[in-house]
Amino acid sequence: MRLGVLDVGSNTIHLQVVDGHLGAPPVPNSSHKSVIRLTEYLDEAGSITQLGIDRITDSILTNLKSAEHLDIDELLAFATSAIREAKNSDAVIEHVNKACNIDLQVLSGEEEARFTFLAARRWLGWSSGDLLVLDIGGGSLEIARGAEEDPVFKTSMQLGAGRLTRQFLKGDPFTSKSLKALEEYLEEKIDPLAASLSTFEKDNAAGTSKTFRTLAKLSQNLYPKFGQHVTLEALNELLPRLQRLDIEERMELPAVSAERAPQIVAGAMVARQLMQTLELKEIRICPWALREGIVLHRLDWIER
Repeated sequence: MRLGVLDVGSNTIHLQVVDGHLGAPPVPNSSHKSVIRLTEYLDEAGSITQLGIDRITDSILTNLKSAEHLDIDELLAFATSAIREAKNSDAVIEHVNKACNIDLQVLSGEEEARFTFLAARRWLGWSSGDLLVLDIGGGSLEIARGAEEDPVFKTSMQLGAGRLTRQFLKGDPFTSKSLKALEEYLEEKIDPLAASLSTFEKDNAAGTSKTFRTLAKLSQNLYPKFGQHVTLEALNELLPRLQRLDIEERMELPAVSAERAPQIVAGAMVARQLMQTLELKEIRICPWALREGIVLHRLDWIER
């Protein structure tokens, strides 16, 4: 079965075409992506502007057009944090669905966490046991934990790297005052997780987002002694270096794209605070995330 997974996120609109059937991993066929940064199209009331709605619509139509020759059997279209939290979310969804002739659905934060956890569980396998999954997106942070396919703990927090950059970080390079303000805010918001996850064994965490993949690649290139995953030791060396750089200098670093450069500092700060609060020494990188979780869930349901 050929599925199209349309992910309308905070930073990008991404159409991934995959082939799959129950009992086998989803096989990527093609990928079509538009960088949009929806948070730049919010007005003072928190609504997405008409220009932003037009950008969403045009990007979706462009991506669908580029994939129309692939004969997709079913399109799974979903929106995450940026549209979910917009004051005019319902109007945006109604407009996009009518203009693009699709059925775009808004995922709740807990649904994001659950589907991402499913993807990580299938990728890492049952031998990974009691698993903690972390995903730092542009608008939100998703956390899920459990020993089976359905997590016993799942939450979504408004701690996305793009959101925090826009709210807190000023200057280029970022000012020490704004960095300190964000550090204190993260400590306050993340500290309660220690109690919620107090029974977690603290040695089996996975990161699924582009933020974690970028941090792992930076660590491998700049500090190979720390290995291939994200470690607290590596972040303690990497983060001060990132904080000193301006955006052009960050873009010159290995593995940091123009899309990721503006928000990688905030993303690294979230990652480090999570590791400190939850006493995590290492976060393994899992290449599967929300889109794969959506596909796996759909294939499971079809075969029932």
